[in-house]
Amino acid sequence: MAQTTVVTGANAGIGKAIARQLAALGHHVVLVSRDASRGREAMEEIRAAVAHASIDLVVGDLATTASTHDLADRLLEQYSRIDVLINNAGVWMTRRQLNAEGVEMTFMVNHLAPFILCTRLLACLKDSAPARIVNVNSGLYSKGEANLEKLPTGIGFQAFKTYMHSKLCNALFSVELARRIEGTGVTVNALHPGVIRTGLGDSPGIIGMLLSFAKRFWGTPEAGAAPVVHLATSPDLEGISGKYFDVFKEVALDPKALDAAKAAELWELSARLTAR
Repeated sequence: MAQTTVVTGANAGIGKAIARQLAALGHHVVLVSRDASRGREAMEEIRAAVAHASIDLVVGDLATTASTHDLADRLLEQYSRIDVLINNAGVWMTRRQLNAEGVEMTFMVNHLAPFILCTRLLACLKDSAPARIVNVNSGLYSKGEANLEKLPTGIGFQAFKTYMHSKLCNALFSVELARRIEGTGVTVNALHPGVIRTGLGDSPGIIGMLLSFAKRFWGTPEAGAAPVVHLATSPDLEGISGKYFDVFKEVALDPKALDAAKAAELWELSARLTAR
């Protein structure tokens, strides 16, 4: 039976490359895209590139807790089993922007959305065990600070720092989730896929211009997808959980990501902010 793998942010960049590589391996891939048209284009592109690709599109927006819950509902309605969940979608906002619920968008998409999807889909993943969760992170997490009084509403927003803070939250969450689900047959790991040329951070401002120039020297989406697919599928990593990978290599987590008290505080805050 083909494994069912959900990939968020799968209509472009690393996400689309992940979906293409998984389809080539025989997975039934569920592309999650907030834009239906771009999602269909990505799906057709993958079908053209991979003979007999088994692939679906589920349209879902990670911009609010309500829309992310709606996405989780649709996934649970459509799929009786989920073998792999890859939280790939992410944003790098160049200005402070709050969603309709008053949550800063970087914190919402990079942390709260994966929190909702992991916790809402967890029962299905357990029923499908052995199953895996892969959280695409960034090596910049080690430079972040988890100030939980400021992050949800973006107080003191700075594009670069706010992105790093969100990725530290993602790392803290990955470790805490691994602790909570130990022994269930579901594993969760995070990784930095390399410095990859994607649309992250694109904007008409000075930051966007600098990033656009730097990206000429960065890796391709296909290169960034490869370690994600490896972490999601390699038999050698069966049962490995709560770890962090720099591309293909497991590396020690920064002590910030191992702060149990901070992780518990973040979990409590996240559960409160995402409650229906």
